[in-house]
This record gives sequence, structure tokens and C-alpha cells, in this order.
Amino acid sequence: MQKAVKKKASKSKRKAPSSKKATAKRTAVSKKTAKAKTKKVLSKKAVVSKKATKAKTKKKIKKASSYKRGNNKNPLDFYISESQTEYKPYSKYYDDRKHSIRLLKGDCIATLNKAREQSVDMIFADPPYFLSNGGITCHAGKMVSVNKGKWDKSKGVKENHKFNLEWLKACQRVLKPNGTIWVSGTTHIIYSIGFAMQELGFKILNDIVWYKRNAPPNLSCRYFTHSSEIVLWAAKNEKSKHYFDYPLMKEFNNDKQMRNLWQFTEAEEAQTVDNVWEITSPPKAEKRFGKHPTQKPIKLLRRIILASTKEEDLVLDPFCGSSTTGVAAVLLNRKYVGIEIEDEFLKLSKKRLQEAIKKPSLFP
Repeated sequence: MQKAVKKKASKSKRKAPSSKKATAKRTAVSKKTAKAKTKKVLSKKAVVSKKATKAKTKKKIKKASSYKRGNNKNPLDFYISESQTEYKPYSKYYDDRKHSIRLLKGDCIATLNKAREQSVDMIFADPPYFLSNGGITCHAGKMVSVNKGKWDKSKGVKENHKFNLEWLKACQRVLKPNGTIWVSGTTHIIYSIGFAMQELGFKILNDIVWYKRNAPPNLSCRYFTHSSEIVLWAAKNEKSKHYFDYPLMKEFNNDKQMRNLWQFTEAEEAQTVDNVWEITSPPKAEKRFGKHPTQKPIKLLRRIILASTKEEDLVLDPFCGSSTTGVAAVLLNRKYVGIEIEDEFLKLSKKRLQEAIKKPSLFP
């Protein structure tokens, strides 16, 4: 009996290892099954996430296409926060989505600080010259006041420069990385503008001398007659790779490099080569709906826009006045946003822009 019991015990001991092996096999199988199930679940999730990503991408593409010219949703890359809870420093005065034109009424600094960053290809600015000091000038052969309005009154050198810094900084914010800005001015502000540009890190590209052959005479006879303005052209910063249509400017200048200033010898003045940006003040035809006291000629803006932008580019004017910049932009197939604070000039801008759309042949 004892021997039988011992034999059974020894047999059970021999069987023990085999049962452990079976258990290990079962565990391995269950792990493999679990891994397979996990892989299936993960693959399903991956498929779902890919589909979701594709759907999101399609939505983004559709949204992006809504900003293209001619779309009814939003043709301009330049847009402003329109949250119901936020204070709006501007209002839409005129919005032609078909032709990508927008006029905004408001303070340009506050408006630009609400605008989308890096959305503008080129800016032309004709800021206040701060000349309304009670003096006199000549217009159409008559002595008239130089005062243009409250917006043109000087607040002193320091305050004027502070203002120039603020609006230039706001413009720099909305310029694209390779965007450029043009600023016109007389000696009264242009040096402040240039210094402010250097302070903000703009890259000054050129100073253009705009010569006005039909400038009014000097009544006091104590100075040389003021017959020119300086137009500064600058890129957003030192890293900017600005656009310049060199071949077209050379073509305009009888196949010679276009210069930024005039020559003084009689022989050079007799040449037909345009060494000077000689463009007369706006003719009567450009003032048929009314006039702005510092209105610029379309020819000047036409050359500026052609030199530094491509078709479909967005042009901004933060002190748009009568929107000569906008008229030139429309005629040259560019998008346009103008900012102005005076109703009188916004009304004038709207009329000029609408005529440029309907009757482009009326403009030079």
C-alpha cells in the first residue's frame, strides 16, 4: 500500500510541470489575442482620425478659398476682430466684396491694432504734415490760408514724433514679412518719419524726390519755392525680401534705370529720359466729385503700386482721404483697404471708387 501511494505521489509530481506549461501557453495565447484586439482598435481609431483630419483640411481649404477675390464671404486677407463683446474702434463705411474694396471709418492706429497681423502686401501713407499753423499760401493765383483742419494742427515736435511712431508701428504689424510701405511728406515731417522707421527696425530702401512742376509760388519771397515732396520707401525689416518690378520701371524710363532724383545740367534736363519723378499735382478731372486738401495724383500712385506689388496684392492706405490709392489699386487689379476718420472724405472716396469700377477709361 505504501509503495502504491508513493508511486501515485511521484506521478502527480511528474504531472505538475506539464500543467504549468499549459498555463503558460494559455497566458501567451491570451496576450497575443489581447494585442491583436488592441491593434484592431488602434487601427480603427487611426482610420477615424485620418478621416477627421481630411474633413478638417477640406474645411480649411474651403475657408481659405472664401478669402479669394470675388467670393461673397470675405475677399480680403485683411480683416478685423468683430466680436460682439469687444469695443470696435471702426465701422464699415463701404464694402464691395466683388471687387475687393473696403473703406473703414475710424482712427487708423486703433483700427490697425485690431487687424490681422501680416496680412497686407503694401502700404501707402500720406499722414498729416502738421502745416495748419495759421500761415498763408497761394492757390489758383490767390492768397489762402494753409489751415486744412484740426487733424493737421501740430502738437509740438515730441508729440508729432510720438504719433508717427505709433501709426508706423501699427502699419509694421499688419505688413507681411516681405511687405513694403511708402510714406510721402514734406520737410515738416519726413525726417521724423525716417527716424521713426529706423527706431522701429524698418529697412529704408529709397527716398524718392517727387518734383511738382506746377507748384504754387512762394508769396513771402524769403525762401526757395517749395516744389517737391519726399516719398520714403521701406521694407518691414532687415530680413524682408521685398518685391520690385525693375524691368517695368526700366521700360517706363526709356530702357534706362529709373532714378530717384533729378539732374541739374542743361543737357540732362533737355533729355527725354525721366531722371526725375516729375508728376504734376492732381488735375481738375481727378477732383470732379470734390477735393481733398492734400490729394495725390493718380499717376504717382500708379507708379508706386506697379513698382512694388503684383496683381491681386492687398494695398492699404491708413490715411486714405479721397482714396487716390484705392482708385489706382482698382485700375491695376489690386485689392484695397482704406481707413479714414472724416465722413466728408469717405463720401468722396466712395464716389471715386465706384466710378473707377464702372468707368475705368475716365482715369489716366
